Amino acid sequence: MSLKIVVCIKQVPVSNNLKIDPITKNLIRSGEQGIMNPYDKNAIEAALRLKDEWGGEIILLSMGPQDFEITLREGLAMGCDGAVLLSSRQFGGADTLATGYVLSQAIKKIGNVDLVLFGRQSVDADTSQVGPIVSEFLNWPQVTFVSELHSHSGKTITATRLLENMQQKIEFQLPAVITVRREMNEPRYPTPRNIQQSYKKDIQVWDENNLSVDPDRIGVKGSPTIVRSVWAPEKEAKSTKYLNGSADEAIRELLIELNANNLL
Repeated sequence: MSLKIVVCIKQVPVSNNLKIDPITKNLIRSGEQGIMNPYDKNAIEAALRLKDEWGGEIILLSMGPQDFEITLREGLAMGCDGAVLLSSRQFGGADTLATGYVLSQAIKKIGNVDLVLFGRQSVDADTSQVGPIVSEFLNWPQVTFVSELHSHSGKTITATRLLENMQQKIEFQLPAVITVRREMNEPRYPTPRNIQQSYKKDIQVWDENNLSVDPDRIGVKGSPTIVRSVWAPEKEAKSTKYLNGSADEAIRELLIELNANNLL
C-alpha cells in the first residue's frame, strides 16, 4: 500500500540578531535570512525512506511569508513531490495553537493523507507543541519522539519512542501524526539533478480564503498566549582561577573550590 505523507517544516532564522515587533512582540521574519529547521530534515528523510520502501507521495507544508519558498525548494530537492505554503498577513503572530489549527485545516484540504511528520521541535521556539496540537485538531493518534519506524502492514506501523530514561515500542493505526528525533536518521543531501528538478515542481500558496478556517482562530486573534515582553540576557564577566602546583595539588585545590561552592 502506498502512503500519502505530509511533512510539516519550518524556516528558522540564521542570525541571533533578530528584530522584534514592538507592538506584537513577535519575531519579524520577513526579509530575514533563514534555513530549514534541522529536525525537519530528519522528518523529510523518514518520509523519503517510507516512500522508497512502500511508494507514495510526499507533500511539504509550511506557514510563513513568501520567502519561505526557498526552504520548501530545499525539501523538494531532497526528493519530495510537492509543497504548500500557507502565507497571509492574517496568519501572522500565530502561537502554537493557532499555527496547529491552520496546519490541520490545510492537511484536511490536501485530503486522503495517511501520515503527517514533524521534526521533534523547532530550534527557534523549542516548544515541541505544534505536532501534538495538529493531531488533536485532526483527531488522529500521535506518536512523539520517534527514533525508529520498524514495520508497516496495511494501516499499522510499529515505532520506537526514545524517551529520557527509557525506550517505548508502540504500534499505531493510520492516519496518524508523528514527531521525529534527530537520532532516527542522517538526512540525505540534494543531488545537483534533484536541485534542478526541484524548480520544476509546483509550490501552491494558500491563504485563509483557500481553507475552511474560523477567522477568530487564526493569527493573533486565535492565539491565547501573549508575549508581554522580550529582553536580551545580561552578559556577565566570569573570573578564571588557575590551579598551580603538581597534578595532585591542583586536584586537591579543585576539590576544595567545588566543595566551597556546594558543587560536591
